[in-house]
Amino acid sequence: MKILARQLTLDLYNCDTTRLGGVDEIKDTLKSVVGSEPRLISEVIDEGHCSIIGAFDKGHIALHVYKELRYVAVDIFTCADSDEPEELAKLIRKFFRPDKIKSTFLKRGDFGLEREIKPKIKVRVAPLRRVKNAVVKKFVRRGKE
Repeated sequence: MKILARQLTLDLYNCDTTRLGGVDEIKDTLKSVVGSEPRLISEVIDEGHCSIIGAFDKGHIALHVYKELRYVAVDIFTCADSDEPEELAKLIRKFFRPDKIKSTFLKRGDFGLEREIKPKIKVRVAPLRRVKNAVVKKFVRRGKE
């Protein structure tokens, strides 16, 4: 069955701190990534939190950047059959360089079976993060002995 739209949400953890400070730099990156000229609105909510919302033909994107937490929440929504939210997500991940990513893909306007409505969730951890976690666990176990 044909769906009306697709939505991809991303949780980016432990992002590169050099990429979290400049709202203008983030907006410029979004403008270069989105094919059509998005209408971007940014709001600095407080010193450590800003939001950027961009509307473009047949979709929108919303980012909430938490500088102190090194966390970025991203929502990508598209109605066009030709748009691939995953491609935009790759470029956003490349820009923020997170250690860990949680992504959820939703089919919006899918009037199929109820059991097919559940979102698909993926979690990825950067290779260096896996090594760090393994080393920490080993030392913690060694300390208990």
